Amino acid sequence: MKKFDVIIIGAGAAGLMCAIEAGKRGRSVLVLEKADKIGKKILISGGGRCNFTNMYTDADNFLSGNPHFCKSALSRYTPWDFVALLESHGLSWTEKTLGQLFCDQKSKAVVQLLHDECDKAGVTIQPSSEIISIKKGDEFLVASEKENYASDSLVIATGGPSIPKMGATDFALQVAETFDIDTVAFSPALVPFVFTIETLDSFIKDLSGISTYVEMSAVKHNKKDAISGGVIKNGVTLSPPFKESILFTHRGISGPAALQVSSYWKLSDEVSINLFPGFDLLEWLKEQQSEHPQAELKTILNYKLPKRLAQKLCEHIITKELSSKTMRQFNESELESIEQQLTQWKLLPSGTEGMRTAEVSLGGVDTDELSSKTLETKKVKGLYFIGEAVDVTGHLGGHNFQWAWASAWCAGQFV
Repeated sequence: MKKFDVIIIGAGAAGLMCAIEAGKRGRSVLVLEKADKIGKKILISGGGRCNFTNMYTDADNFLSGNPHFCKSALSRYTPWDFVALLESHGLSWTEKTLGQLFCDQKSKAVVQLLHDECDKAGVTIQPSSEIISIKKGDEFLVASEKENYASDSLVIATGGPSIPKMGATDFALQVAETFDIDTVAFSPALVPFVFTIETLDSFIKDLSGISTYVEMSAVKHNKKDAISGGVIKNGVTLSPPFKESILFTHRGISGPAALQVSSYWKLSDEVSINLFPGFDLLEWLKEQQSEHPQAELKTILNYKLPKRLAQKLCEHIITKELSSKTMRQFNESELESIEQQLTQWKLLPSGTEGMRTAEVSLGGVDTDELSSKTLETKKVKGLYFIGEAVDVTGHLGGHNFQWAWASAWCAGQFV
């Protein structure tokens, strides 16, 4: 049996960062990875470009049973700390929209950086190591298919079960439950919406491939609630409004705004879409009425929306009676009705695409079970959970990477 100071299970972003920091402190560190390569999810992130952090990351960008839990780690290891690490390896980065930072040399360079840092810190990485059992006596005993190991500290950095085709599972929760540690069940987040066959056939399928900029929220399915600007007023808004693009697909709706909202959405909830965010649609329609009195509504809407979308909205969302009129025939209350339908468009998803395509998972080890300073469990000395294995889930755009780096860095100072 081989003995190490620290065993880390999972060679993703969190596991490798924790290994680096522990190794720097002179700890003997073993990283066990089930896959044949390290950093597999890093490699596919951002379409292979690696959106490695977000310059505006703060606690408001995360969902958790305890919204304050992530603050300690995020304040001690910031996006700029990882940027400095990146630059120390001669890598460069580019800011995209909404503070998203991408590595110019792409995902492979980030994985190589982490590998090189592990080498420099004396970390042993053992891929293709399926874990058979974990036991705790005076020390942790970890049995893999290849060999048995012992350690004083054990770190679980296996993430969640999103994208199972890459080997992702709920291993972290299985370990937690073995030690009687409370958990929050995993569920898919940052995932496209799907709809019933009826909705797809009547409307959405014909829009497949169209992308448009919107403001989108998750809202309770209650048609009696007062609405303003795409946000329900009577206390039933389920998500913040996200101003980003959506993409219509043959299965439903994807794109950044939809993925963001999905993290807050529950079955039977609606989504509310404002197709004209930050724009006074009613005033514009009145102007068009004056300037183009003979034009049809779908022609006018095509000035601001993709042509197929404008046509479908007129056919299926706005009443046929209104859609058949020319602009000069509309009275003010009819224009107000059109404005409301296009800025407070409600759709009822039948579900999401699930873990199969979810970018991350909600849930994980209950934060009440962990120290926010060290990420060590309160019940089992020497046992740590970091990254996506913890009930802290970020918004789209590099926030989940930053939580991985920050939580791992913090644990790495104590393991």
